[in-house]
Amino acid sequence: MFVSHTLSMPVFGHKSQFFNHQNTTRLGTIRPTNQNHKFQFFFTQNYVGLSGHKLCDLNSQFFDECYAKKSNRIRPRSKKHKLLSLRHAKTLVVNDYQPNSMELCFHRITRLGTSRPRNLESKFLSGGPLRISNSKSYKLGSREIGCSEANMRNGKFIVRSKSVLSVEKAAEREGIGREASYDAIVIGSGIGGLVAATQLAVKGAKVLVLEKYVIPGGSSGYYERDGYTFDVGSSVMFGFSDKGNLNLITQALAAVGCEMEVIPDPTTVHFHLPNSLSVQVHRDYGEFVAELTNKFPHEKEGILKFYGECWKIFNALNSLELKSLEEPIYLFGQFFQKPLECLTLAYYLPQNAGDIARKFIKDPQLLSFIDAECFIVSTVNALQTPMINASMVLCDRHFGGINYPVGGVGGISKSLAKGLVDQGSEILYKANVTSIIIDQDKAVGVRLSDGREYFAKTIISNATRWDTFGNLLKGEHLPKEEENFQKVYVKAPSFLSIHMGVKAEVLPPDTDCHHFVLENDWTRLEEPYGSIFLSIPTVLDSSLAPEGRHILHIFTTSSIEDWEGLPPKDYEAKKELVADEIIRRLEKKLFPGLRSSIVFMEVGTPKTHRRFLARDKGTYGPMPRGTPKGLLGMPFNTTAIDGLYCVGDSCFPGQGVIAVAFSGVMCAHRVAADIGLEKKSPVLDAALLRLLGWLRTLA
Repeated sequence: MFVSHTLSMPVFGHKSQFFNHQNTTRLGTIRPTNQNHKFQFFFTQNYVGLSGHKLCDLNSQFFDECYAKKSNRIRPRSKKHKLLSLRHAKTLVVNDYQPNSMELCFHRITRLGTSRPRNLESKFLSGGPLRISNSKSYKLGSREIGCSEANMRNGKFIVRSKSVLSVEKAAEREGIGREASYDAIVIGSGIGGLVAATQLAVKGAKVLVLEKYVIPGGSSGYYERDGYTFDVGSSVMFGFSDKGNLNLITQALAAVGCEMEVIPDPTTVHFHLPNSLSVQVHRDYGEFVAELTNKFPHEKEGILKFYGECWKIFNALNSLELKSLEEPIYLFGQFFQKPLECLTLAYYLPQNAGDIARKFIKDPQLLSFIDAECFIVSTVNALQTPMINASMVLCDRHFGGINYPVGGVGGISKSLAKGLVDQGSEILYKANVTSIIIDQDKAVGVRLSDGREYFAKTIISNATRWDTFGNLLKGEHLPKEEENFQKVYVKAPSFLSIHMGVKAEVLPPDTDCHHFVLENDWTRLEEPYGSIFLSIPTVLDSSLAPEGRHILHIFTTSSIEDWEGLPPKDYEAKKELVADEIIRRLEKKLFPGLRSSIVFMEVGTPKTHRRFLARDKGTYGPMPRGTPKGLLGMPFNTTAIDGLYCVGDSCFPGQGVIAVAFSGVMCAHRVAADIGLEKKSPVLDAALLRLLGWLRTLA
């Protein structure tokens, strides 16, 4: 990695002329790691003009000397990092030098990953050999000189990632211009973004994924503390089986040559509900129905009919090849091959699970149970949950089952990221996108917080639509489609999460992995801190925790407004207070002695989710303002801005792992068609997109 600084040189012809350059230095006893760490010399592309000029001797060359200088722009990230710092010094004598208004600079090698810019003026340029552009090769003694490919617009350099070999390795960077260097740039590496990126890469596209954090995954990521490996979000993995067409996570991994070992979960979730109602959702559908009808024998027929409707939708979806509903060639092809299945899905598209349930079921408590079932899917009750979304989840848990990946949920995103790189595309971490670049009403690139810019034919945002159009496109007019979306949907609440390590003996034998707790009052289902979702992934995979320990991951809905404006001391005190109350409830309902068994605990609030996941108010997606017309109002992947696409939980079909993976598959297909990697009909495209836009206005 070269670090460079450009010097403005006037026309001169003196002997013994001093000017600034950069010299290598040592931190402590650290020396350059190899003999290639020398100064090299280049001039910028904007000032090519060697004709008629003579580059002569450089007397008093200090190229290979090391001085202890203190850097004011670059610093090591930790004491163990060995890097060379720099500063400007007047130490070079030039004789008989006659350039013609050329910009010159000296640069040297440091190791990328050991340093970072401290301000926008500190830029990285890759080293060489430098490439010559619009000129012949020149040498000054043994030093090669050539044209930098740095874009000098506004006097700032623009750099891009050359490659990323793994999550642990940083990228090399080289200068680029404004031309599109990629087929697609994906902002964010959540499951939706990674599925879209890998699907495109497999089709032959060159993709760059930009991730703000140091690892991929977003809400499906992980972190490690004191020997524990914690899942950031839910441990309930849908779409991870070995059969059908809705095993989208399995398919996405297989597409890039990855396979993960999984552990079957015998019980999707154990409900602990008011009036001492306890229901285990067994992996086997027959066992689940038997348990539920045993609790509600008078509603046996209604139970079979409601869940039968869910199976009708699931089977229709599971029979289709899932691609973009915005691509007419695919859509019409599927219709002609499977007309009944397509008509079934069209019929249920504008309907909600609660309305269907009420056609067959009358018992208020059983309807409340179905509300709880849907709340896990969508953070709203059954009357507000689209029937298609509910059916995907309520049936996939029995069809393919819930399967937990060995090593934790974070392994899914790590595997997808590795597969992406293996396909010749790239992922760059610690790359905080702050704006999408619009040129002549088209999305052409992105700008990062450190000033770097990247350009592509298409931009795919895995941020929420509120972040995409409110933050990344700040200053741009909000398209009418997005105005309509925000009239129908609001941000779903965030969560308060507790990651806990406990002594293993506190859990009774045969404890289920997942629990949903709502003790006394059905009306508290959707209230902040009302219901509690609990995952104990070490029940399935003991390798996630030290020996003799279990992980408890607890989360409950919470709004960011509850946590804003608090002084640090009050903020920490409130976290402790809320966590203490949740622990008390779990201790009373499930695990006596829980408090005394805790050996590790961290509490995250909506502010934590906003900070690390870059989600507006820490939201986990959209929820309807009122009673929606199923999925009719949910936008797809295309947007009103040419070249800009969205993917993730604020796109059709909504929240949940299987839903965002579906969104990623659809987005990749639509983008591939638009960049010429799939068949496309511009006339049919325009007609279909207008039709879909009109249908959304009916929501």
